[in-house]
Amino acid sequence: MSTAFAPARPGAVLADLLPASHSRVRDIALVAGGAALTGLAAQIAVPVPGSPVPVSGQTFAALLVGTALGARRGFLSLALYALAGMAGVPWFAQATSGYTMPSFGYILGMLLAATVVGALARRGADRSVPRTAGTMVLGSLVIYAVGVPYLALATGMTLSQAVAAGLTPFLIGDALKAALAMGALPAAWKLIGRK
Repeated sequence: MSTAFAPARPGAVLADLLPASHSRVRDIALVAGGAALTGLAAQIAVPVPGSPVPVSGQTFAALLVGTALGARRGFLSLALYALAGMAGVPWFAQATSGYTMPSFGYILGMLLAATVVGALARRGADRSVPRTAGTMVLGSLVIYAVGVPYLALATGMTLSQAVAAGLTPFLIGDALKAALAMGALPAAWKLIGRK
């Protein structure tokens, strides 16, 4: 059976398997595509009553981008997403932009989380359901570790108020996002013949 993908090698992430005559061009396209995917996913947003932070698809996209692209490209992709949004591209959740919004800490957390999950993916953390689950949980924790304190500082909330407004309402959605990743990433590896 032949595939259009390059053979998997130890330490590879899914993006490494894409064929490319010029790896630098491929990497630039992957970084830009990851930023665009995150911006697009951010538009799937539902306001949460009593919270300045909506439920959105951007956290799922950021973790997926980091895992599929690896730490370096994942970081660059989320950095491009953050910098373009800070410069005025309206692709943060609910078509917002800028860096003064109370939820900006989550974007900074996503940048760090994409790097962490990308490094773990290089070690095979996206090749089985249990390992992918652990990777997604860790990535989500990184996002909250930055986002919740930033929310508290930006709004004047106490830390417990910020947890109630910026973490607790999102746990069920994060569990669903992790379940999607737990199915998609190991399945992608299985399809290319690597477990």
